[in-house]
Amino acid sequence: MSAVQLQSLAGLVGLCLLAWAAGGFRRGVSPRVVLGGLIGTLGLAALLLHVPALRAGFSVIGGAVEALARATRSGTALVFGYLGGAPLPFVETAPGSSFILFFQALPLVLVVGALSAVLYHWRVLPVIVRGLAALLRRGLGLGGAAGFAVAANVFVGMVEAPLLIRHWLARLTQSELFVVMVAGLATISGNTLVVYALVIAPVVPDAAGQLLTASLIAAPAAVLAALLMRPGGAEGATGGGGEAPPRYASTMEALVQGTAEGLQLLFGIMAALIVFVALVALANEALQPLFGVSLQQIAGLLLRPLAWLMGVPGEQAATVAASLGVKLVVNEFVAYLDFARGGAEALDARSRLILTYALCGFANIGSVGILMGGLSSLCPERRAEVVRLGLPALGCATLASCMVGAAVGVLTPP
Repeated sequence: MSAVQLQSLAGLVGLCLLAWAAGGFRRGVSPRVVLGGLIGTLGLAALLLHVPALRAGFSVIGGAVEALARATRSGTALVFGYLGGAPLPFVETAPGSSFILFFQALPLVLVVGALSAVLYHWRVLPVIVRGLAALLRRGLGLGGAAGFAVAANVFVGMVEAPLLIRHWLARLTQSELFVVMVAGLATISGNTLVVYALVIAPVVPDAAGQLLTASLIAAPAAVLAALLMRPGGAEGATGGGGEAPPRYASTMEALVQGTAEGLQLLFGIMAALIVFVALVALANEALQPLFGVSLQQIAGLLLRPLAWLMGVPGEQAATVAASLGVKLVVNEFVAYLDFARGGAEALDARSRLILTYALCGFANIGSVGILMGGLSSLCPERRAEVVRLGLPALGCATLASCMVGAAVGVLTPP
């Protein structure tokens, strides 16, 4: 094992200690949780990264993503013309200037939302999710409902996953509730995975497979980080009640409602991008003349030790930390856009892969607001508790994402 791989291994242990320290060194941390979380994170990463059959499967996923992109482009070209990807009626003088994010990339959310709803109705996704929940229950002792929500977060969003266990939310222990919140922020949904894969495909080989791997590894990492910060109740009072309730009466209803939900998410992404980029720019307008720094630079400076703990060489840690700062302050989508547009040039292949995995999660300030609002609506009687856990969940999810990066660093030679 090389020096940087040992650095990642030591960093993974250090990130665990940071999570425990951030929770105030609370008693009650189960050795089973620590051992199961580390084995689960590293073992899952090893299987998904180095088993040829699984890697071949990811190539199929990459082809499916490209097929989805082509199919969606057919629809956007029909509706929006050259704005949506149809042939240009003029000569493009600046390469890439004809690409318009809202009309060409984001509509993928609509198609994936519709397909996800149909697969849920056909019981394909629930079967996969139940299998993942069983693994989490056996490996980490997580209650059935909480484990189900964590597993669902690999495929659906941070509000959609708790929706599947809304009848059990009021009975979750505080530790289980925290686990559900952290998992929602440490993973990404299938809808956004497709969009992000399209964005970073030019700089990351097999982008869709890499992001799916990252979201899967983040599940045990999120549980480990959350139960280190808020131990207790891992065995939970919600043992087996994680069965997914039916949501659609027919395939056609699933298709229509999934499209409508995708449309809501599409406009939500657009609005969040506009508002949060504008607010960050406004804050930077005030900070830079006074102090000569931006919010992203401040966050990047604070996050530099986490970049080193993931196993990034010292001379590249600033670049990785800067991307983590953009993710935390703005969102991971903007961080991936910057990464694809030139941020990856200063990194070697190993650091680029570590950063790809560390950015794969909803751990940003805007997402905390979405999560708190969604959970408060689903379980009003626990609103105060949800709000109180919001910012700790953000910090914990950031550490969990870095654990995923460190695990990849351990298994990737220079």
